[in-house]
Amino acid sequence: MKKQKRRSLIGDILGLIFAFLIFIIPFLFMLTNSLKDRRGANQMSLSLPDVFHWENYTEVLTFNHGIVLTAFKNSLIITAGAVILLIVTCAMSGYVLQRRRGKVMSVFNAVVMAGLMVPPAILPTISLMQGLHVYKTLFGMIMIEVALQTPFTIMLYRGFMSTIPIELEEAGYIDGCNRGEMFTKVVFPLLKPVTATVIILNAVNIFNDFTNPLYFLPGASNSTVQLTLYNFMGQFSSSYNLLFADVIVITIPMLILFIIFNKKIVEGMVAGAVKG
Repeated sequence: MKKQKRRSLIGDILGLIFAFLIFIIPFLFMLTNSLKDRRGANQMSLSLPDVFHWENYTEVLTFNHGIVLTAFKNSLIITAGAVILLIVTCAMSGYVLQRRRGKVMSVFNAVVMAGLMVPPAILPTISLMQGLHVYKTLFGMIMIEVALQTPFTIMLYRGFMSTIPIELEEAGYIDGCNRGEMFTKVVFPLLKPVTATVIILNAVNIFNDFTNPLYFLPGASNSTVQLTLYNFMGQFSSSYNLLFADVIVITIPMLILFIIFNKKIVEGMVAGAVKG
């Protein structure tokens, strides 16, 4: 037992050291250099600055008529809209696919699996969006993100749904619940762990998405946070203090979201994986 505890302790220590080297040090490197002047940041050192230049963040936020703030607004609208739609639609889809059996459900399961493997077609999608008059709109971008994240989200909900005893639903039907009330009042409240997992995983993917807004949401007024970083890399190529400040500003929202939901993430993933 003592050897097992010792090995476990050594493994935990090595894991913490690895995480510190991979995640914490790069973040501290960006943070310290974002608070330096241009000359100090260009030296690319991890040392603390003699004077903290907080005005770097002000300059980033006010650059080009506040394009970063506009990008934040666009990214938050896209992320929030897509995540809400994913939770509502995929929770119901996962419930139906888990509880019902038959050839029709097998076909739908195969379609969901195919959605994980088939890459998106850029030009046909743009043509379709233009025909629907949603190209270069936030609504169109939300629909794109929902379509891309739906297969994985359905699989998460479907796996977790198997952990919910069907006897609860039978008791609900005996008490007079219809199908809608059964899902909203009995089943959905039990999905909090996997819903937290869905929120953090999809929010991070959508908020940090670079390629899809580049194709489906062009235009200066439609910039997202990742596109501003791409533009800053050209304009601030010799001003690493401003570039790192922009990276820190972009990182903070998802870091806060992770801190809020991190306790539920592993629970939602493991439950679906073990009992799905």
